[in-house]
Amino acid sequence: MKTKIINISKIASWNVDKNSIEIIKDKDILIESGKIISISKDIDSYDEIIDGEKCTITPGFIDTHTHPIFVGNRANEFEMRSQGKTYQEISKMGGGINFSVNSLRNCSEKELYLSSLNNIKPFLSFGTTTLEAKSGYGLSLQDEIKSLKVIKKINDELDIEIIPTFLGAHDFPDEFKDNKKEYIRLICEEMIPQVAEQELAVFCDVFCEKGYYSVGDSRKILETAKKYKLIPRMHADEFVYSGAAELAQEIGAISADHLMAINEDGINALSKSNTIATLLPGTTFFLNKNCYANGRKLIDKNIDVALATDFNPGTCTIRSLSNIMFLAIQNCGLTLEESFLAVTYNAAKALNKKDSLGLIKNGYKADMIFWDIQELDEIPYWFDSYSTKIRKVMKDGKIL
Repeated sequence: MKTKIINISKIASWNVDKNSIEIIKDKDILIESGKIISISKDIDSYDEIIDGEKCTITPGFIDTHTHPIFVGNRANEFEMRSQGKTYQEISKMGGGINFSVNSLRNCSEKELYLSSLNNIKPFLSFGTTTLEAKSGYGLSLQDEIKSLKVIKKINDELDIEIIPTFLGAHDFPDEFKDNKKEYIRLICEEMIPQVAEQELAVFCDVFCEKGYYSVGDSRKILETAKKYKLIPRMHADEFVYSGAAELAQEIGAISADHLMAINEDGINALSKSNTIATLLPGTTFFLNKNCYANGRKLIDKNIDVALATDFNPGTCTIRSLSNIMFLAIQNCGLTLEESFLAVTYNAAKALNKKDSLGLIKNGYKADMIFWDIQELDEIPYWFDSYSTKIRKVMKDGKIL
């Protein structure tokens, strides 16, 4: 079945060779088996037509950092922060990651599935067609496996593509607070082998941060993950500088995320690597911090930058990458072009999908957003108006 999209105002996609956004006008798109096979005005052979409704068409957005596998919420922490409590203080009071851990452990797999399904479903309406999803609120072999199985089930059932990440090293569970070495052993000798054997994850992530996992801890976990063919990625230098960015370069992590506290040594290390710097300004905004990651400095050092939502129950409930583009332009020093690249092609790189996602190009998946806009600067401008500005979302050649 060949599908032809007609009546397109313009096609906007990153041109890798020109290193800029390319605007294509007066062309149709031909799709077969979920992939783009032609962008031309001379398409004569097709089986069905989709009306582009004079829309601007872009690649579907790619969100490379989310924590959607949870039950309940942590809305009370919002008020606590408004009263001056820090992330670390809230955690010590029984909130934070471990609150979500206790909630997840006390629910059934079915309850977790239904809650997580509701967490993930709305992403499509914001134009996100591919999503990285982490475990990390189980922190036991049984509950991390439960979380990853839920990701797999939702991926099989929803049209959105979900790439799973194992994040057993998100925090130390209460029962191992006084025996952290034993929990790291559990991650390396039991969790990672089981996750790999059951093929439940593509990536392995670590929260490398003061008070959580040290550089040494993180190195051990990620080296183990690599032995089991899991691709390393990292939470790096979020609250204080720890040397995590240098470890990302050393270990060959595909992505180093957050980077609010990265210093010159970390920036120089990333500039010598293929690691994607993934910025999460929604978290900085949500936590009411003023220390946004310096995207301008990273890009000026020729480091590829991606943007993601960091959707999670405690520190960012934003699902819209248009909103994240707005925050990155306003606070991280990115231009419109750079923010567009960061949620499309660079985001595909951060998921090891640069040969199939993030571009409107022959051979790539037909993942596209149909926008009721005239210019691309309207995407961050209308960041909360997705219901009126996004006409259609297409995944694998199918209108959703």
